[in-house]
Amino acid sequence: MAKQIRRCAWAGEDPAMIAYHDAEWGVPIHDDRLLFEFLILEGAQAGLSWRTILNKRESYRKAFHNFDAKKIAKYGEKDVARLLADAGIVRNKLKVAAAIQNAKALLTVQKEFGSFDTYIWSFVSGAPRNSKIKALKDIPAKTAISDAMSKDLTKRGFKFVGSTICYAFMQAAGMVNDHETSCFRYKQV
Repeated sequence: MAKQIRRCAWAGEDPAMIAYHDAEWGVPIHDDRLLFEFLILEGAQAGLSWRTILNKRESYRKAFHNFDAKKIAKYGEKDVARLLADAGIVRNKLKVAAAIQNAKALLTVQKEFGSFDTYIWSFVSGAPRNSKIKALKDIPAKTAISDAMSKDLTKRGFKFVGSTICYAFMQAAGMVNDHETSCFRYKQV
């Protein structure tokens, strides 16, 4: 009998969620484009399930020029209208406007710090925090670090970056390892 792989409970049985859990979630990211993608997707998730956003991810990549911040920062009224008509993404005016504003803010951060990566990873002193999560119920919704990140991002003009969104972003981007200790990915990331 084959040994069953143990995963974090939140991955469930959905093949897309399992693939995301097994290959991406919690893996440290140091690429500005991918970090920006996760920041936008986590903001888009507000009030929705991650499964919903994950299923729309490819549509987001197409709609938002593969999360090219320079292109998105130049979006005008026609682009907003195009995005709000795109059934492949979450058609919420505030979330679309936030993505455009966040692209502008990201470009400013890149000028100041050299990269978004340098800036965002400074909140964890450049290294992932290793949690010791035993069960899904033990994962916090936010922390003092996500509070500080949210406050600073907001001060810099970012939108849809509340502390809970920032903590989910930290998890996705590998800034914190919140895999359950029994999960096969815990020691890998």
